[in-house]
Amino acid sequence: MSIFDNLRNSVSNAVGGGSAQSGTFTFTFQRLPESLDEMKALPEAAMDTPYKTAALTVLALCAYAAAPEIGKEMLNFLKGPAPLSGYEISFLNDRFRDSKLVPFSYFAGATPENSYTPSQPFTLTIFSNPYSFQSENRATLHLNSGGADNPRQIKLRLKPSEEKWYLEEQMILVGIRAAKTDDPWA
Repeated sequence: MSIFDNLRNSVSNAVGGGSAQSGTFTFTFQRLPESLDEMKALPEAAMDTPYKTAALTVLALCAYAAAPEIGKEMLNFLKGPAPLSGYEISFLNDRFRDSKLVPFSYFAGATPENSYTPSQPFTLTIFSNPYSFQSENRATLHLNSGGADNPRQIKLRLKPSEEKWYLEEQMILVGIRAAKTDDPWA
């Protein structure tokens, strides 16, 4: 039984790959990882680009929606030397109290009309803009949600001694349009 069965009946397994085009990277996953070990087995777990770490952040937040302890393990892995603080855990719990659909809204095909059910395989597009790399060893990357008009951000930080990019802050768990099935006015 999948950890995602309670959220969605149609979740598959993650094998990722990224392709680049002028500051835009697209990652495709056959299924979503259901444990930290499954996440670490993905090629993106090398975390040698900020784009890979950003993609893994979305996967970890999906896991958090389904199983908070597993999602917390994944996020702590992505945060590296600065694990989740009590405030961040409280924030995550608060964000997921009303809806668990927000992280799924970043995958291709997820819209309010289909209750944010992503197309499969799961596809994420992460992009930079002219301001993304203004500070040394830091990056601010962007994602579009099928339920929002403006891109959302994930901030990452390079640890030069490891040549790995770690999650510093995510600003993607903000409100999205209500799923059609949850909208009393639909």
